[in-house]
Amino acid sequence: MFAGYNTNGFAHHHLADAVAILAELNYGGIALTLDVHHLDPFAPDRDRQLPDCREQLARFDLRCVIETGARFILDPRRKHQPTLLSPTAAEQQVRLDFLHGCVNAAATIGADCVSYWSGAPVCAAPPSELMSRLVEMCKRLADAAAAAGVRLAFEPEPGMFIDTMDKFAELHAKVNHPAFGLTIDIGHLVCNGELPVSRFLTDWKHVLWNVHIEDMRRGVHDHVMFGEGEVDFADVFAGLRVAGYAGGVYVELSRHSHDAVNTARKAKAFLSAYGI
Repeated sequence: MFAGYNTNGFAHHHLADAVAILAELNYGGIALTLDVHHLDPFAPDRDRQLPDCREQLARFDLRCVIETGARFILDPRRKHQPTLLSPTAAEQQVRLDFLHGCVNAAATIGADCVSYWSGAPVCAAPPSELMSRLVEMCKRLADAAAAAGVRLAFEPEPGMFIDTMDKFAELHAKVNHPAFGLTIDIGHLVCNGELPVSRFLTDWKHVLWNVHIEDMRRGVHDHVMFGEGEVDFADVFAGLRVAGYAGGVYVELSRHSHDAVNTARKAKAFLSAYGI
């Protein structure tokens, strides 16, 4: 297990600078959010940037996961839209094509997995229809990921269609694909009141391929600095150790980019106190 940091918390830095700084701060990996300012998926020179990124990560001996939560990458006017749940096949395909590109990026860079979520529905379709739609999209993406040698780590997120671990369990059973696993965001469990966190870490250890971490308060989906929320970190790290988790524990503080370096330094000091 090692500490990592999500590049969405370095939104005002060049990616190469963010990588170098995180290596200097003794992080072991980066969660690379593909966005307009970091390996823009639609940049004309993207195919050149990916090998360069792989070389830099190798030079600093950093692991990597690919994150897909860029807010306005597909629609400049609607946050996190369109999604795999969108009402038209054309909109669904836009998201699916983007995720396919993320899978290809992961294969080129050598990332541990691609993390993604369901998104929130924008139509009044019944939950059964939305679930069916999502399952089909996830199966199609998982087939492509498996062919590329890439794993998918699905993240339940408050406010989205798949927001709790119970709903993820239903989705996971329906997708039933060896390339389809789990991202757990520690704060999300606390926000949802899914406690103790350690229970979910150990119960899902067989497909737990990615972990996000920050502090958070119950009932409030706001990623806050360590020590400002209600997360029981002793329980969290005890659970991860019992689970035998060997991947990255990636700090996700996207609203702290204005003070990225100091925030990353403080976060690393906090995690180091727990042996991470």
